[in-house]
Amino acid sequence: MFLNYLWIGFFLAAFIVALLHVILTGDASIFKTMVDATFSITKMTVMDIALPLAGIMTLWMGLLNIGEKAGAIRVLSRIAGPFFNKLFPEIPANHPATGQLLLNFSANMLGLDNAATPVGLKAMQSMQELNPQKERASNAQIMFLVINTSGLTLIPVAILAQRAILGAANPTDIFVPLLIATYCSTVGGIIFVALKQKINLLNRTVITWLGSITLGIAGLTTYCVMAPAEHVETFSTWFGNGLLLLIITGFIAGGLYKRINVYEAFIDGAKNGFTTTLKLIPYLIAMLVGIGVFRASGAMDYLINGIAWAVNMVGLNTDFVAALPTAFMKPLSGSGAKAMMIEAMTTYGADSFAGRLSCLFQGAADTTFYIVALYFGSVNIKKTRYAIGAGLFADVIGVVAAVLLAYVFFS
Repeated sequence: MFLNYLWIGFFLAAFIVALLHVILTGDASIFKTMVDATFSITKMTVMDIALPLAGIMTLWMGLLNIGEKAGAIRVLSRIAGPFFNKLFPEIPANHPATGQLLLNFSANMLGLDNAATPVGLKAMQSMQELNPQKERASNAQIMFLVINTSGLTLIPVAILAQRAILGAANPTDIFVPLLIATYCSTVGGIIFVALKQKINLLNRTVITWLGSITLGIAGLTTYCVMAPAEHVETFSTWFGNGLLLLIITGFIAGGLYKRINVYEAFIDGAKNGFTTTLKLIPYLIAMLVGIGVFRASGAMDYLINGIAWAVNMVGLNTDFVAALPTAFMKPLSGSGAKAMMIEAMTTYGADSFAGRLSCLFQGAADTTFYIVALYFGSVNIKKTRYAIGAGLFADVIGVVAAVLLAYVFFS
């Protein structure tokens, strides 16, 4: 129901803004811009998102099937089981979904999007098998989605590379505040969902795991602060790609050890990749076209300008306002947010306050509405319950943390 109102809201707000624009300026070309946006985004959704995703899904669904038959997923389930059993009490102990969740979160943290999405879709399908109400999101699926939308990333390679391309004196200077901001977003999202689902987080297992993760992040932060920038970039690339290759090799080696037919196992799993992608296309087109029309109408610009006016009226510092387009765009569109980030660094400078803050916004959260359409659409869930609200809450936590940290580190 929420998605229904949200989708209608995008189009209604866009039409009202466009109509006011025509009345005030007499320029009706805005309507053509909005119509053109619907066609271009529809084409982009199929050609630039769905087709590449089909190939990636085919590859990873095949590899995951090898991993499951070889027992690798069960091993990962036992490792993460104690912690995930507390966060996902609906998932039975040692269920394959636990291992899939661990792989998805690990890939996301390392910035390995190509691996994270197929594994996440497989995890969503596994949780759907446990879901007694097939059209209604389960508690476990909501927790999974919110952790994904919080955008926890340990190694933001793409952002660091973009800063280097645009001439930042020290491209890695945003690493520490970004890591803290995205961690705040993730923990905030987990707490929100835990309160809604009455999950007790004050137990030894959760505290131990979160404490260990915190120490790991602190150690990685210390290394990246002390090491030369070129070493950090090399480490990021090597570690992420090395881990990905290790997973692939480990699955195949495990299959050989178990004496399964690795090739047939791959083909059996890969068959599901393309069909899963086909199911996603209507959901993605619906959501992305709504967002595109909202942007094309100029509604986003009016929203930003309104916030700038309000902040200025109460006498607060407005330095952060120039970076807000990235923050508002990130829950709606990853490519749109990236464009906003690049625009901010190009306009104000890669080392400006707005340029750096836009990078923090880009890394502190993820594309909430896209993730909802992607993951829930893959299993035909229509009743999302409070998933979007919880995801947006995590996004807000990340945005607020990013602003505060930017003032602390860069003001």
